[in-house]
Amino acid sequence: RDVSIACMLGAEEFGFATAPLVSLGCVMMRVCNLDTCPMGIATQNPELRRRFAGKPEYVMSFMRFVAMELREIMAKLGVRRVEDLVGRTDLLRVRPRQVTKRAASVDMAPVLRSDYSVPQHFEREAVYDFHLERTADMRLLSGELDVTSRRHQEIDVPVRNGDRAIGAIIGSEITRRYRNTLPEDTYVLNCRGAGGQSFGAFIPKGLTLRLTGDSNDYFGKGLSGGKLIVRAPEGGRYVPEENVIIGNVALYGATSGSAFVGGVAGERFAVRNSGALAVVEGVGDHGCEYMTGGRVVVLGPTGRNFAAGMSGGIAYVFDRDRDLYKRVNKSMVSLGPVTEKHDLEELRELIEAHFEATGSQNARRILEDFPKNAALFKKIMPRDFERMLKATSQFEERGMSHQEAETEAFYAITRGGAG
Repeated sequence: RDVSIACMLGAEEFGFATAPLVSLGCVMMRVCNLDTCPMGIATQNPELRRRFAGKPEYVMSFMRFVAMELREIMAKLGVRRVEDLVGRTDLLRVRPRQVTKRAASVDMAPVLRSDYSVPQHFEREAVYDFHLERTADMRLLSGELDVTSRRHQEIDVPVRNGDRAIGAIIGSEITRRYRNTLPEDTYVLNCRGAGGQSFGAFIPKGLTLRLTGDSNDYFGKGLSGGKLIVRAPEGGRYVPEENVIIGNVALYGATSGSAFVGGVAGERFAVRNSGALAVVEGVGDHGCEYMTGGRVVVLGPTGRNFAAGMSGGIAYVFDRDRDLYKRVNKSMVSLGPVTEKHDLEELRELIEAHFEATGSQNARRILEDFPKNAALFKKIMPRDFERMLKATSQFEERGMSHQEAETEAFYAITRGGAG
């Protein structure tokens, strides 16, 4: 029935996902990531794998049952082939009495349009036109911004929530022409308003986006060398460091570059960050999740499950109330004070850069008495990453290059001979 309805709505391909897995014996324990699957499916444990009793014939039988029921439904509808069922929305009817008031409020007329009464198939000539020429990036490239020149350019750009992935197309053009060779701040876009989803996604070195306002989810996704700055408008009647200014999943998969956020970020800040530098006033749940590199400074509170799955990079968090340990996922990381001289220097430099970029009063207060406030910061670092750094340093002291030392440290740790 699901296949037939999807087909009538226009589907020509179908994914069956979990159902074939269940036919092989899956009991939906939802522990696939723990290597403890009791049915021997999602595990490398030889003892558990011996329990697997599934056979390919079970999936074949399941698919035959689906096909048989689909043929029965098609026979009732008077349709011989699946191809003839595609797009036949005229064969669908809306239930006269819906289960809930909310369901009854949905207008299905646009979905069940009568002009879809004939089969619909993909036609390359009829591909949907996304009107990229109307995007903020294309307007700038065809007007004020000249990326054919390496000269410094600074442009004011009004933005709204519907402008998605601002900077991505400009960044692609910069990368195509110059790769990663431009100096920082070659092109600066002073944006004002509400940044839509994926603001500053994938931007390369040489492009800087300064946003006065706020931004939606996926801010700085895939950041690749560029610089992002967000600050609240002057004269606002709220405290920036206590209010959310960017959405969820910021800096997802960032590889390099920097971001200075003059406010609080949503959930999953810097998830899978592998090389970017970031300073933010506070973060929601799951901050630095699966982070593999880079540096993150949090000048305020964090949500729960901070640093879950973090295997690289370093996070410095201002622990004013000394209760950060309650919210850190300690399965892979260690938590301690910032005591090393180079760590303190790095922390101070990042906070100074943040203050200069955003005018953060929170950063200003921390810098005014930095020695005292630095004692309130916690350094969060993956234990294996720390072992790797120490081992690399030991091999460098023997006269090896950094690359050679990293290679030797890796093999030494995997053999259990270092750290």
